[in-house]
Amino acid sequence: MLRLRSVSQLLFVALSVSAVAGAAPAAGKPAISLDEFLNTTAITAAMPSPDGSAVVIGTESPDWAGSRFRDQLWLWTQRGGLHPLTEAASDSDPRWSPDGRWIAFLSDRTVAGDADSKSATRIWLISAAGGEAQPLYTEAIDTHSFAWSVDGRSIYFSVRQPISEDAQAEWKAEWKDVIRWREQERGDALLVLPVSAAQQRNRTVAPEHPPKPDSARPMLPEGSRMLGKSPLEINDITPSPDGAQIAFVTNSISHRMENPAEIEIYTLPVAGGDPHRVTQNQALEAELHWTADSRSLQFIVHAAGGSLEGPYRDVQGRLYRLNLASGAVTRLGEDFSGSYERFDQLADGSLVALGLKGTEQHLYHVSGKHAEEMPSGNGSVAAVAVPLHGHGLVYERSAINVPTQVYLAADAAHPEQAAELTHFNPIFAERAQPTWKPYRWTAPDGVPVEGVLIYPPGQENAKHLRMLTLIHGGPADADGNRFGADWYDWATLAAAHGWLVFRPNYRGSTGYGDTFMLQIAPHIVSKPGEDILSGVDALVRDGIADPDKLAVGGYSYGGYMTNWLITATTRFKAAVTGAGAVEHAANWGNDDVSYDDAWYLEGAPWQQPALYQSEAALFRMDRVRTPTHIVQGSHDVRVSYLEGVTLERALQRLGIAHSFLVFPGEGHGLGNNPWHGYIKLREELKWLDHYDPQ
Repeated sequence: MLRLRSVSQLLFVALSVSAVAGAAPAAGKPAISLDEFLNTTAITAAMPSPDGSAVVIGTESPDWAGSRFRDQLWLWTQRGGLHPLTEAASDSDPRWSPDGRWIAFLSDRTVAGDADSKSATRIWLISAAGGEAQPLYTEAIDTHSFAWSVDGRSIYFSVRQPISEDAQAEWKAEWKDVIRWREQERGDALLVLPVSAAQQRNRTVAPEHPPKPDSARPMLPEGSRMLGKSPLEINDITPSPDGAQIAFVTNSISHRMENPAEIEIYTLPVAGGDPHRVTQNQALEAELHWTADSRSLQFIVHAAGGSLEGPYRDVQGRLYRLNLASGAVTRLGEDFSGSYERFDQLADGSLVALGLKGTEQHLYHVSGKHAEEMPSGNGSVAAVAVPLHGHGLVYERSAINVPTQVYLAADAAHPEQAAELTHFNPIFAERAQPTWKPYRWTAPDGVPVEGVLIYPPGQENAKHLRMLTLIHGGPADADGNRFGADWYDWATLAAAHGWLVFRPNYRGSTGYGDTFMLQIAPHIVSKPGEDILSGVDALVRDGIADPDKLAVGGYSYGGYMTNWLITATTRFKAAVTGAGAVEHAANWGNDDVSYDDAWYLEGAPWQQPALYQSEAALFRMDRVRTPTHIVQGSHDVRVSYLEGVTLERALQRLGIAHSFLVFPGEGHGLGNNPWHGYIKLREELKWLDHYDPQ
């Protein structure tokens, strides 16, 4: 674990609250504290070099003194082990050059000429041998996506379609600070820039008085060439192995998912021209990989991203191969009943994929329609990557009590023989660990449901425990045997605080088959609500949970469910809810996934007004008796901040004890300032203890 500097650490400890009051230590170890729990290093990337002899690793950790998160790159080599590659505050998304000599990455580092208030997210280059990073370009232009050319001489990247300074000035003169909704959106341009030109520029001393650019010409990075344009955003840029084509995936400029047809695959000749759309469906394609013959593309449609088989619907993650000449689509690994989450391509064209089934996510070898589980040790795998030319495999693995680490297998066929490359967050091994087990029950309609029970340290199999039902978001997700330690995934902290934590994988969760997932619609909260409450009842009947000491909480869709559950029962003594809607009509209009909302409720609000109302907590608020703590990001566009305001107003009007915290500048996730997540957990634990003490 990265340690804090002494001054900020003292401040941190002074502001903290105890997260272990009343919890029994196990094996003589103290339980994890709130300070330690949130001072973790998360792994954000693990990319092997082309020959598999080195791995660049991305991490994110809190910078308490700077009130921000710090993204850093590390390099592991066989000779030198793991050491920092970059020291800046925001370096991410690393990509190896095909010859393994360079690493390109995204960073908001400043360059000469940047405004004091804001820098751009540019592509930077650093030698794998070390040294100072250099920008690919210096213009204040944000890169959206990038990829190395096959020969390693150039980098392809997408930016907002450039306009001239004169055009910008004309726009500002006419519209001032007025936002022209939709009308002012510009699509992306796909550019190419030779790496040698950037390296030469970085070696050249800039003139004291550089020539003024032509204000009438569109502003492009110096030395770049435009290959094509799109009215949409360009992502996931992937050159073909023969170097003749580039494939990419589009997305809406605003990132509002109002029409799945905006998320499609296109190809473009490397010489430039008009992009050619090669898919036309209601699925959300991602993670493009060319086959070795450059004739087909293999890709994933993540859970709740539709499918290529028909109209949009929320099913589990699926893998596909698309033949560009014939247009024929093949579904890969079809005999796997779980959900594919990530994948990469092996040298023989087969795939290695992450498959979520039940409470664990493992590696699977996918060839044709067949999928075979690969041994990879205990716990769940979180990411996988294959070297460009090597035969190895890099993956991330964790368990509820084991922090995520990076592993390297020399032979992709034997991931169980992998070596552990990282040792982040050792503090968890030094503290008392909660224990866990799967828990299964039967819903009122006879459907089997599964979840996870996480016990306080030293209290496995104890009876009549106070219990927190902590509901996952999504809803296309599932809780299981994987590590979590942040403001959102805090089950083990609650267990350290003396709670038995019940994490139900209700109807709509992934990893239990398409039918189970689809049964959430159209009863978007009442059906999963029945699953959750029947699980609580079963735990009480089994004598595991104390019926007089029950609490409930969740964030995002877990907040939706919490808001509805407190209208369905008065058994919970306290509730903590975050970023959850209380009605569906305004939320359909305000959030960024309106098409998904309409699928859940079988149409737009004017098409299904009765369903929109019957599945909304707002119209049942007079039944609430549970003291409720609410949190929300002020800039949330997934679940509007105004949903939290509406819930607070209803509780105020009804005289229900409540508290409402708003985190400024935060979106749906609290990813800007680590103190916001710290205060969230601190106050949620205090709220639960106040209304449901040990």
